Amino acid sequence: MRGTRAALRYAKAALAFANETKAATHVAHDFTAMGALLRSNSELQDMLVNPLLPSAQKESVLISIFPEACSETLQVFSLLAQNNRLALLFQTGTQYLDLYAKQQGEVTAYVTTVVPLSSELETVIRDKAKALTQSKIQFENKIDPSILGGFILKIGDIQYDASITHQLQSLKTILTKTNSI
Repeated sequence: MRGTRAALRYAKAALAFANETKAATHVAHDFTAMGALLRSNSELQDMLVNPLLPSAQKESVLISIFPEACSETLQVFSLLAQNNRLALLFQTGTQYLDLYAKQQGEVTAYVTTVVPLSSELETVIRDKAKALTQSKIQFENKIDPSILGGFILKIGDIQYDASITHQLQSLKTILTKTNSI
């Protein structure tokens, strides 16, 4: 994704500033609401990346959409507008939320399954995740019918693949190597 390094730098600066002013939690809530709105409203995202609109106009639209945003969040909007980087707002918010969660000792575990997580499967996956990390875990469930069954658990750069597709691929590799001798 283009601009993620710059978005990470802005997110780090925003988190440092929010920590200094003791508003990190409020900024996280603002970015959560903003992310949900940007995901559901593609027109707003298109407006932010439109190079023909002046940054000041984009900033005023954001301020009118988020009147309850704290002053630190508004300063992030202003900083991005001054540097003509409002197109990075969504990525900056996502990076900020990831950094904030790490600061709070939380980690997001991405669980890919064929169907939404049942309570039994969530318990099994939670136990496996606790074995991989000591942090507090939040689950994000992704649905992917191509894995056929089982689950894929990804925490940071660690991946545990217990999917049927992976098991079939492993079996195919073993059979192919065995028969080629």
